[in-house]
Amino acid sequence: MGQQQLLLIILGVIIVGVAIAVGISMFSSQSVKSNQDAILSDLANLAADGYQFKIRPTSMGGGNGTYAGYSVGTSWGASNPNATYSITAQTATALSLKAESKQVDAATIVVTYDGNGKVTSGPTSAGF
Repeated sequence: MGQQQLLLIILGVIIVGVAIAVGISMFSSQSVKSNQDAILSDLANLAADGYQFKIRPTSMGGGNGTYAGYSVGTSWGASNPNATYSITAQTATALSLKAESKQVDAATIVVTYDGNGKVTSGPTSAGF
């Protein structure tokens, strides 16, 4: 083979290697974003569960107008493949939830909800 052919083969190998590296990088960033979106969806569902607890009478296992007594593991579960969920602050009229990602190291999201189940603070994410 001539020098030109060898140079073209080497150049082709380099281009293929760069394309593979870029593809892996794009897949990894999409995976992180997908995990963040799934956690936000889970937090919204968990907040809805908390609000249902708040408005439910105590005779039916609810909070009778307060978030006091609500726990994450009550009916929804404190953990799933996306994250581990916990309550960081809980008052009669506010509920603050925290999610720690299981797929992205040291990544967390915190959201605070008011007495009407609406977001008052957040979502605040770190590590994504």
